[in-house]
Amino acid sequence: MRIIFSGGGTGGHIYPIMALIERLKERKLVTNEDILFVGTEKGLESKIVPAAGVPFKTLKIQGFDRHHLLKNFETIKMFLEANKEAKKIIKSFKPDIVLGTGGYVSGAIVYTAAKMHIPTMIHESNSVVGLANKFLAHYVDKICYTFDDAASQFSEKKKLVKTGNPRSQQVLGLNNKKIDIAKKWDLNPNLPTVLIFGGSRGAYAINQIVQKSLPDLEKKPYQIIWATGQLYYGNIKKELASHQLNKNIKIVPYIDNMPALLPEMTCVVARSGATSLAEFTALGVPVILIPSPNVTHNHQMKNALDLEKAGAALVIGENDLNPNSFVSSIDHILLDQKYAKKMSKASKQLGVPDASDQVIKVMEQLTENKK
Repeated sequence: MRIIFSGGGTGGHIYPIMALIERLKERKLVTNEDILFVGTEKGLESKIVPAAGVPFKTLKIQGFDRHHLLKNFETIKMFLEANKEAKKIIKSFKPDIVLGTGGYVSGAIVYTAAKMHIPTMIHESNSVVGLANKFLAHYVDKICYTFDDAASQFSEKKKLVKTGNPRSQQVLGLNNKKIDIAKKWDLNPNLPTVLIFGGSRGAYAINQIVQKSLPDLEKKPYQIIWATGQLYYGNIKKELASHQLNKNIKIVPYIDNMPALLPEMTCVVARSGATSLAEFTALGVPVILIPSPNVTHNHQMKNALDLEKAGAALVIGENDLNPNSFVSSIDHILLDQKYAKKMSKASKQLGVPDASDQVIKVMEQLTENKK
């Protein structure tokens, strides 16, 4: 099977593809010569994909500007040019199927493939369907999705297949050697522990609330691993240089191997991007979600509310963040073992342990039908 993948801009568009590629190779359904990732030159994919040794090509394209409508004439022109380039890529590579996960670059390559009568499909990992996937839904053969709220936003009901996020299966199959928190950070493995992080770069609002809550957190009968993000670590260490932290709190810049640490955590405080949620639900980790408000259509809040509705998360909006709401939410999980177990069970029920295989099954059906 020869496959073109496309997705750009955010990790939520890239990591499901990387998980799929890994699983396809594990099952010996493809080699590196059978796959191609089409992205943009400046997007996150331009770093992640080549670094993983996956063949990579780019298209020049940009999104619509809702504030400066005249700029959209240039956007339309670029889309038409990208379609021409996409056609060349498709003719040269000769894929059996093309899969997009979102981002404007996937709009061009998947749309062109559909018009060329090549089997096509999209995967939506968020609760709120992105513009590219809304557009492509009219043209593709199948629509894979993770959240039920996303399914309700597609009018093409016969195309829908609930598969979950491929990152879920990848996390479960990593067989990571668990991080020994006693050895690494001199923490007690028998005490409840919360991991607080805002992504690789960190999140200012989350770091601020942790700092404000330190007097309370230092008195607690549980432990805190606070991953500030690379961007904020230096400043936070300077600001706290004169403060002797209690030994129940450890400050680190970043967690290199998150899936190896998550099973050791009683609870996690984090943003609610699609990739993170796929990891949490795969492993059944209770979470306190503080959605980023700086995302398209506030999709992180919708993602988070889906988990909260299922009993797998507590959600705090950034505007509602204060030391009392923050610390009491952590207390609620870490000081009530029965409640933590209930959340963990609800979380696991949302995870899809064979998500990659489910997406691959759809791919195989489409390519078989084409023969």
